[in-house]
Amino acid sequence: MNIFKPHFWYNKSQRNGVFLLAISITIFQVVIVFVNFSPEENVNLESPRNLAFHKQIDCLKVLSIKNKRSKIYPFNPNYITDYKGAQLGMSLDEIDRLLIFRKAGKFVNSKKEFQKVTTISDSLLNKISPYFKFPDWITKRNQNTNSPTSINNSFYSKKPKHKLSTTDINKATLEDLKTISGIGEKLSERIIKYRSKLQGFSIENQLYEVWGLEKEIADRVGAIFKITKLPNIQKKNVNTVTFRELLKNPYIDYELCKMIFEYRDEVAELQEISELKKISGFPLNLYDRIVLYLVAE
Repeated sequence: MNIFKPHFWYNKSQRNGVFLLAISITIFQVVIVFVNFSPEENVNLESPRNLAFHKQIDCLKVLSIKNKRSKIYPFNPNYITDYKGAQLGMSLDEIDRLLIFRKAGKFVNSKKEFQKVTTISDSLLNKISPYFKFPDWITKRNQNTNSPTSINNSFYSKKPKHKLSTTDINKATLEDLKTISGIGEKLSERIIKYRSKLQGFSIENQLYEVWGLEKEIADRVGAIFKITKLPNIQKKNVNTVTFRELLKNPYIDYELCKMIFEYRDEVAELQEISELKKISGFPLNLYDRIVLYLVAE
């Protein structure tokens, strides 16, 4: 016992302090356990004032979402998707009309053209057309539509500095082609490259086959440049031409080339070039172009 006695030896004032501390801890614990600190009155969530407050918050949320959705940024109407069209308030039929028009390689270049293609209402057109963003050259052309000189200058983005060296499409240079509104360095190079591939334009609407050349721009080219003289195309004898040589025909792919050779083996020799039409699956719509490069001898 003498071992523990020094640890419990206190004077009178220390014992009183320990006693008061123990009482204080006991009282504190009793208060925590038995005293209810929650408010006596519960908040009434269904009170008119509380309901009005929450209704106002809900209205603000809806207004915020609506404003966010209705915000429209400038866009090119030629590239409207199903999702974008639905956001603008267009019907599926109206969107489909535009998509079909675009699949044909055509473009709308004004709000009137857009309405003509999609048949949207005047009210919707007035709502969304301020956000239409066309290429700069289209915008400039549309601004000059009503000017007295617009008809005379309709084929040029501005008065050409370059004097045309020819109006023959098969002799036109890069600089000649660049005088046409909408044609720059790339397109003019592409036209000349395709012309070389064809060995010259023989049919007027061959120009519409140039990749990336819009119909409207091709129309401008055709209004200025014509086929003055047919090109001298080196034709191949369909009965002796090799497979590789036949594939160089700009309108013949591998499958068609194979069909022609199979037919040639079957008949031994084509007496007339028109016999190509007898081949099963032959693209009749390309016949006039294909025979520009072939002859039966």
